[in-house]
Amino acid sequence: MTKSEDLLSKVSNVTTESEFFSPMPEGYQKGKTRYCFVTGTVMSGLGKGIFSSCLAKLLQDKGLRVAPIKLEGYLNIDSGTLNPFRHGEVFVLDDGMECDMDLGTYERMLNLNLSRANFATSGQIFSSVLNKERHGDYLGRDVQMIPHVTGEVKLKLRTLALESDADVVFVEIGGTVGDLENAYYIEAMRELAYEEGPGHCCFVALTYIMEPPTLGEQKSKAAQLGIKQLMQLGIQPDIIACRASRPVNETARQKISIYSNVPLKRVISMHDCSSIYMIPSMLRDYGMDFEVVRLLGIEDRIDLRYERKSWGRWCDFTDKIGTANKEITIGISGKYTSLRDSYASIINALEHADIALHCKVNIDWIDTSDIEPKTAAEKLKHVDGIIVPGGFGIRGAEGKIACIQYARENNLPYLGICFGFQMAVIEFARHVCGIKEANSSEIVPDCLHAVIDILPEQKKIEGLGGNMRLGGREVLITPGSMAAKLFNNAKSTRLRFRHRYEVDPQYIGQLEEAGLVFSGRAPDHPIMQILELPTHPYFMATQAHPCLTSRPLAPHPMFVGLVAAAMQRRFPEDKLPEALEVVERVCV
Repeated sequence: MTKSEDLLSKVSNVTTESEFFSPMPEGYQKGKTRYCFVTGTVMSGLGKGIFSSCLAKLLQDKGLRVAPIKLEGYLNIDSGTLNPFRHGEVFVLDDGMECDMDLGTYERMLNLNLSRANFATSGQIFSSVLNKERHGDYLGRDVQMIPHVTGEVKLKLRTLALESDADVVFVEIGGTVGDLENAYYIEAMRELAYEEGPGHCCFVALTYIMEPPTLGEQKSKAAQLGIKQLMQLGIQPDIIACRASRPVNETARQKISIYSNVPLKRVISMHDCSSIYMIPSMLRDYGMDFEVVRLLGIEDRIDLRYERKSWGRWCDFTDKIGTANKEITIGISGKYTSLRDSYASIINALEHADIALHCKVNIDWIDTSDIEPKTAAEKLKHVDGIIVPGGFGIRGAEGKIACIQYARENNLPYLGICFGFQMAVIEFARHVCGIKEANSSEIVPDCLHAVIDILPEQKKIEGLGGNMRLGGREVLITPGSMAAKLFNNAKSTRLRFRHRYEVDPQYIGQLEEAGLVFSGRAPDHPIMQILELPTHPYFMATQAHPCLTSRPLAPHPMFVGLVAAAMQRRFPEDKLPEALEVVERVCV
């Protein structure tokens, strides 16, 4: 049992005589932690997670302890089975929780490693309620949406507050106010604000200001109606952020202010900008950080000296945005290229490296579904480096192998991630080792040479909850390898995984004899985690997803190395430093 689950189980007794039902985790002090609730109106996809994480960062920079949580309305227990086309990438936390991509935004912006305590779905909430009902925890009462399901939501939030010892818990509710599945979440927020008392909670509503091209003006009516719907549910917003492509004019803001009883200074424009990392500055310019601090009554907890240092470091980072003096193109070859959110963490990791190296990275999206060896050269002729990202299934696999072959044979900088690692092994086995029928048992279950397969050790644990390797794991690094140099000559590093198939140990010797180096291995199993080609300018691949742990102020060395090698290829006449030298300067 985890610490979070233990706290959830230790709740105060509730009698059947009282209509007040609000289970509290043992040790919780009402009023100690404040809550900031972020909801959406009009439409989903407005950037609630980005807004919430940026606002949380401003409070974190004041020396306050913050803890975010995302509440999702769908009935899945986690996000692991969701198609990236429908919901964007699946973000994996260090403890193995598969969750919404917004958790990645929180981790990057706040530089925190979050856990399953920071993510909840309706499936989790309902499962917990039904389990408690079966165990007789409700003392004979009829179990209802109110107060029992809403009570479980409040318990989840208070448990997070207690476990994290947060000054402020930021609660993001997925979707919009009008979604039926979100109604009980919003009711739980209303109840919690009532129970915690005045001045302990604040509500932020993100809305959308339309600007139909045929009219040529901004229209706020849809935003007004969305906010009205929120108010009808008993929620009075304290701050309204207006999303739009251009700055929201004062007329639209005034209409929303009058309609919602929110002072005009707290109805702000959240228009598009060049980078999400500029949004904290935008919010700070509006004074939203101090507005939230005043609304929550925690002015006395601010550490101004800490704020000056933290904000200075952040400004040093953002000052580099848009100052690139070089430009390269990185190809991302996958099968979800029509939806950029499928590769959100990779895009962010490239941006972190881009800013650190003062080099604008353009992305060329390459759909591998129809690529063949004879067409790969044409598809890749304009790129300076290539990434083959993670994925599942057969579609596009041969196209990825063709891209990897081209990269290996033409000294094109290459980074393989998860499935890209597996395809690199297959490509090398076929075209260097001469194992013509090499493949993965995921793609061809009865293939003659399954160089990529599920290991016997993993097959044994399938009945105990699945054989997927999930979450953060230690990786032993081979001394003297390129991987060792990337990770500052560390003996090991921690990476996050989400995969099932591995290099079959019986082929490792043959692959290594042909020149493939496995420079990262699992400490307790014959599992290969990082590979490289020493004769190549930059040919790296890992079973892990290094993009998940890249941060704005700490870009991941594997991405920095890729971008540096691509720069060297694009600008050979500039005599740029070797990729490893650049990594040492930027990442260590």
